[in-house]
Amino acid sequence: MLPIAILSGITLYLFYHFTPALYPAGPVLHKVASEGQRLLIALLLFCQFVKAAPRDMRLHRWHAKALLFQCVAFIVCAVGAVLIPYNGAKILLECAMICLICPTAAASGVITDRLGGDLAANVTYLVLSNVVATFLIPAVIPFAHPAEDFSFWQSVLRIAGRIFPMLVVPALLAWLIRFTMPRLQAVLERLAGYSFYLWGVCLMLAMVLSTRALVLSDVSTAVVAGIVVVSIVTCVGQFAVGRLMGRDDRERLTAGQSLGQKNTGFLIWLGYTYLTPVTSIAGGLYAIWQNIINSWELYQKRHAGRP
Repeated sequence: MLPIAILSGITLYLFYHFTPALYPAGPVLHKVASEGQRLLIALLLFCQFVKAAPRDMRLHRWHAKALLFQCVAFIVCAVGAVLIPYNGAKILLECAMICLICPTAAASGVITDRLGGDLAANVTYLVLSNVVATFLIPAVIPFAHPAEDFSFWQSVLRIAGRIFPMLVVPALLAWLIRFTMPRLQAVLERLAGYSFYLWGVCLMLAMVLSTRALVLSDVSTAVVAGIVVVSIVTCVGQFAVGRLMGRDDRERLTAGQSLGQKNTGFLIWLGYTYLTPVTSIAGGLYAIWQNIINSWELYQKRHAGRP
């Protein structure tokens, strides 16, 4: 389903791009795609919080290791971007920065659960990575890419406004239902299994936005090729590093998905808002690579033990 969702999103945008009669509806269609994706992400998070009881959301040692890796790698790339004048190399470092610090995707819990990982630990890391990103991004990015548009606290509030409504509201609603309406909670837990299909639609919309960012970019082929390489290396690298952090197979799987699977919608927005707009292409490409990995993992899980 995931490759079909990727191809559908790319095809939909290209159909719009090569159909001039649709251009007047462009702003409306873009808003439907971006806001529709945000709504689906909130629904995905609601499904995960329905299944993850607050008492199960404990801190694990790998949480600290993964956060430390994200923060150090992000800061190292930022230092490199400070030292390099504006050119293709600086753009590639900025792409690496946002791919590394981007918080965990809402859908990571869907895939983690399907693969047999620890959903509660994944959701805990999702919350932690979003909180860290909210404060670290506005503290570091102005040094790598100076801009006078936003102060530190303006940036914090801007990012928090982007993240926390989708994070806090689904959690509060899910836990309110858990503690006050147990029958409804039981029904929702059974329905939460269908959240995988919500993710398919969400991914399709993400690919519409990603393809738009790539088509509208005006950078050289060499820079685009560099962004392809950076997005692949950071994606595969984070899945691999996460897998090294767990103490057993289940924990390794959970850490790999939590660190490797990113909120690419936020990644694209981050590039447009705080860095060179072309860096948003990295978000679209990252979405492709992480879902190729997810598709392969799900295929392996489904066929495990078969002759």
